[in-house]
Amino acid sequence: MEKDPFTEKVIGCAIEVHRNLGPGLLESTYRQCLAHELKLHEIQFQIECPMPVVYKNIRLDCGYRLDLLIEERLILELKAVEEIKNIHKAQLLTYMKLAKVSTGLLINFNVQRLVDGIQRFKL
Repeated sequence: MEKDPFTEKVIGCAIEVHRNLGPGLLESTYRQCLAHELKLHEIQFQIECPMPVVYKNIRLDCGYRLDLLIEERLILELKAVEEIKNIHKAQLLTYMKLAKVSTGLLINFNVQRLVDGIQRFKL
């Protein structure tokens, strides 16, 4: 998949968080620290952004939340799990579809090298 400078900058922020904290913490910790790092780099974002479901032209709040929505054009789905499963990928792809956002990153912080825990998705 083709890399772009914006996504690379966001990945750099995630790597900085992982470099400082390492694996083994809760997803919520990584989310808050990544939000701080994004602020430091003046990247606009929404944390735990509500994701309604539109069903038959009715907007329903089903309790879904995006971990991070970056500048309305990138969704980050954060995990701190032993292994990424297909359901995690499906979750991100569904969020991307519902939000009409074409780029997503699935980031698992529970790895030794963060680059091994990053997967990019495009719709």
